[in-house]
Amino acid sequence: MQTMDTHIHASTHGTILYDAASVPQIDHAWFDPDHWRRGGRLQGRGGGRASASFIDSPAGECVLRHYHRGGMVANVLGDRYLWTGRDNTRSFAEFRLLAHMCGQALPVPVPLAARYVRRGIHYTADLITRRIEQSRTLAECLRAEALDASLAEACGVLVARFHQHGVWHADLNAHNILVTDASNYIIDFDRGELRKPAPAWQQSNLRRLRRSLVKLGAARHGEDVFEKHVWLPLMRGYTQRMETSSR
Repeated sequence: MQTMDTHIHASTHGTILYDAASVPQIDHAWFDPDHWRRGGRLQGRGGGRASASFIDSPAGECVLRHYHRGGMVANVLGDRYLWTGRDNTRSFAEFRLLAHMCGQALPVPVPLAARYVRRGIHYTADLITRRIEQSRTLAECLRAEALDASLAEACGVLVARFHQHGVWHADLNAHNILVTDASNYIIDFDRGELRKPAPAWQQSNLRRLRRSLVKLGAARHGEDVFEKHVWLPLMRGYTQRMETSSR
């Protein structure tokens, strides 16, 4: 991967952090889905708490995410966050975490640009990353009954790679693991952190992933089948990979 050349562009419309090596010129229109729609370059929209737009940008196919709150507070604040400083904004923090992980050769979306728009004590935020093409989520694989022992083991190896580098994911679930023919990825690092590797938070991450799989129906054929064909292979891949870092 080429070295990032990060710049910050501030104006009355907001502040943008971007990789000038990939996006030499950028403005606030990049963060407006309607801008891409009017130009016939909006390829689709996604759901979820962080609304996603798939765009055909001058830098290639990308994902534009607008940050939205979850839970009960979303009914009050919607997409607004409390201002505590530029470097604490959700978009800038995720951009920098992704850039760090790319530097460690971890399989994550490549960040291109992040923006915040401050209005008094609140701000809104957006993030643009390269789109991971020809991928489907682990949840989609599960629905298609394509989650077998081999894929489960590969996902265990994937999670272990991040844990070895001290990467904590705030919401590790089957929707945030992408599967391709060539590689698997983890996405959506909003509120993610770099931490000292420790069993407590690592096991908490794994339990969250397990709950997600069960909730989505991975155990519909019985708990024993789930353990044998999904969870035990996943943990085998995870444990074997983690052991390589302790030798």
